[in-house]
Amino acid sequence: MRRIRRFEERAGQLYRDTEVPGFLHLSIGQEATAVGACWPLRASDAITSTHRGHGHCLAKGLPPAPMFAELMGRDAGTCHGRGGSMHIADPSLGVYGANGIVGAGLPIAGGVATAFRLLGGDGVVVAFFGDGAVAQGMFHEAVNLAAVWDLPVIFCCENNHYAEFSRAADQHRAGLAERAAGYGIDYAHVDGNDVVAVADLMTKLVDQRRRGTGPVLVEADTYRWHGHYEGDPERYRDAAEVAEWRRRDPIVRARDRLLAAGVAAEAIEAVDADVEAEIEAALAFARSAPEPSPSSLGEYVVAPRADSPDADAGEVAAVHAAVVAPAAADRYRVMDAVRDALDHELAADPSVFLAGIDVGAGGNVFGLTRGLAAAYPDRVRDTPISETAIAGVAVGAAMAGLRPVVEIMYMDFLGACFDQLLNQAAKLRYMTGGRAAMSLVVRTQFGAGRSSGSQHSQSLEALLAHIPGLTVVMPSTPEDTYGLLRAAIRDPDPVVFVENRHLYGFRGVKPPPGHLVPLGRAVVRRPGTDVTVVSWSRMVHEALAAAAALADEGISAEVVDLRTIVPLDRATVLESLARTNRLLIAHEAVRDFGVGAELAALAVDEGFWHLDAPVVRVAPPPTPVPYAPSLERAWLPGRDAIADTIRRLVRV
Repeated sequence: MRRIRRFEERAGQLYRDTEVPGFLHLSIGQEATAVGACWPLRASDAITSTHRGHGHCLAKGLPPAPMFAELMGRDAGTCHGRGGSMHIADPSLGVYGANGIVGAGLPIAGGVATAFRLLGGDGVVVAFFGDGAVAQGMFHEAVNLAAVWDLPVIFCCENNHYAEFSRAADQHRAGLAERAAGYGIDYAHVDGNDVVAVADLMTKLVDQRRRGTGPVLVEADTYRWHGHYEGDPERYRDAAEVAEWRRRDPIVRARDRLLAAGVAAEAIEAVDADVEAEIEAALAFARSAPEPSPSSLGEYVVAPRADSPDADAGEVAAVHAAVVAPAAADRYRVMDAVRDALDHELAADPSVFLAGIDVGAGGNVFGLTRGLAAAYPDRVRDTPISETAIAGVAVGAAMAGLRPVVEIMYMDFLGACFDQLLNQAAKLRYMTGGRAAMSLVVRTQFGAGRSSGSQHSQSLEALLAHIPGLTVVMPSTPEDTYGLLRAAIRDPDPVVFVENRHLYGFRGVKPPPGHLVPLGRAVVRRPGTDVTVVSWSRMVHEALAAAAALADEGISAEVVDLRTIVPLDRATVLESLARTNRLLIAHEAVRDFGVGAELAALAVDEGFWHLDAPVVRVAPPPTPVPYAPSLERAWLPGRDAIADTIRRLVRV
């Protein structure tokens, strides 16, 4: 507790002296909760933390020197200066991340606990959160999923009575005891300023979790002495209240208990002196450490990606021929490819597991995972309808060394779990300076054209492509679906794998079991000389149909299938443009601000001197997807619109 107190006091001074450049949230007054909660944990156990997480990290075993360096933005910092105060993490010590998003660590804790159970261990996760996080939907989703799956998670609420500037009493109408009962889990209350009481309780609870008891909700009653952040004017609470809680100082209470037990005052003072020397040495280390070099700006965004082996030349020729003119005997569908790829990776790698809504007993809403739950019990797991919890499980399990594949039923529903993609999966490797493993796949599907309406049809790849750290894959054929999905599961980075449901019945050549397609490589589906058509997913087939029709008119269109949106294969697009000197982009997402605009920018930047005509896009107008068939037909362009646009383009 003394180490935490002095670390926080010195951090506050550093902030006031502008040596800490970013936000700072101190936990002075809450030391007993952090120390008592971590007291019974092993190094192999885990915690997830909050934006006020220095105490948790120190109590779990992180040394103060690299933590100071991290606060000061130095390369020797815990996360090489990429995370700062709110994002300190070291999974090797069981610290799975402080988090700047309120409540975001709770779903991640469920993923780490899932990994502990699937790996056959008896590890326990303590998920710290503040009373304000109880208002977050991810709190509900995480606790409910942990309850349904009987996960070894202790949800530890540090109730310091204020959610930012608001009193807890003004934020909630039900207490945590009532909430725990609603989830069907145990609840315990403890004086969070009494370190012995916290440690005694947590020792009992940790032991129960190790023996297979499900999650528990703990409320530790404590108080933060400082404001929500350093510099907070604190107009929302009076000095008398703060003074009252200062009289309940957890360090003074622990000191008095030691003296009453017969510990010599000199021994206690020796601890204080040792801590003071340790903190000052740590601070000197941090001050002398260099800042990260500007040349390292791009490091840790993604893990190095080894090329997957390509199919041999004969296989490529067969694949291309099947796409252009599938043989009548071909019976291998995209939906078969999805199932077979999942089956192959589940069989080959015990670290792979599949989770999502009705993917187990129900076999997925489209029947894609039918039979996998029976073949891989416990590794094909049904979840509640909780997209944030599903995505958070993927993030936490990946950090703990597994290769999760989770399903979000419709691409439109990514909005329900966007934080776990935007701020967790995509950023944690970077913000931890490469410490966090993040090999995960989020499978989802989309597709307009069947009156599914505005909330079940959207093509949102541009939204995902704008997030550094995510890989986005959109296959168009059965063989690519199989090869790309297997490559995605084996990839070290987070991949969003987007299928088009209208292609599930599309047939092609069945690839050999070992077939892999490297991520980030486009393919020329049809060679041509007059114009390049770049597309992906279902629209590739509309482009191929348009090209075939135009061939009878003497127009030669080259069709490029991106296959992977991010990383974008710029070289293949530019090489095709150099051959044809004209570029058309066709996609199912709305035209404005999309991937087509990025390709157009590429053409007029790096490919400008090859252009003999304007770059054009064929895409839906910027409206939501309509429901009425007449409107949807007018909204969604197809082969005729592509062909008409090519005719105009080649006349330029």
